[in-house]
Amino acid sequence: MVEKVYVTYNQVHKLCQASADKILNDFQPNLMIAIGGGGYVPARILRSFLKRPDSANIPIQAIGLSLYETLTTSDPVETPGTRVTRTQWLDFSSLEISNLVGKNILIVDEVDDTRTTLEYAVKELEKDVKTAAKKLGREGERARFCIFVLHNKDKPKKGHLPQEMMEEGRYLAANSVSDVWICYPWEAIDIDEHDRLATSQSKN
Repeated sequence: MVEKVYVTYNQVHKLCQASADKILNDFQPNLMIAIGGGGYVPARILRSFLKRPDSANIPIQAIGLSLYETLTTSDPVETPGTRVTRTQWLDFSSLEISNLVGKNILIVDEVDDTRTTLEYAVKELEKDVKTAAKKLGREGERARFCIFVLHNKDKPKKGHLPQEMMEEGRYLAANSVSDVWICYPWEAIDIDEHDRLATSQSKN
């Protein structure tokens, strides 16, 4: 049976708060890209902590990637799939492409499980920005991608991130956990029951 860990909104808020200074000092993001649906809430919380005095909020864009597949049982636990499905992507017809070229871009997701989704996101976004830079005649400028996740599962990964990214410390997990099933509050149908289970876990 899969071990479940219940995470509350309060805990998510505090994980983002605890990570904000490092993100600001080390990454200095100009733009956030949230991977839906788990990256939306952390990205929005982070934005409040990343705002500097007398500066605008960091813009948030969204992409949708799906890797998990629901098991054919009554248990809502999902199992990682083998293929990434792109359900939503950046709309380059409305997004100012120059906002990506040569900028620091923070990719936000809730959990790094198999790393397959993060690998896909980085590869595809790098490819899109490279194409945009060529069109703009700015081929010498590269976007600098960074990653923030709430939880990293301490397990062998199927996906791989660029070696340069890892060596430069452009990957940050607020917390590392064992290979458990993390139940996030935005997935809950009954939030009171979710919080009760989270509280009972903390007492054990």
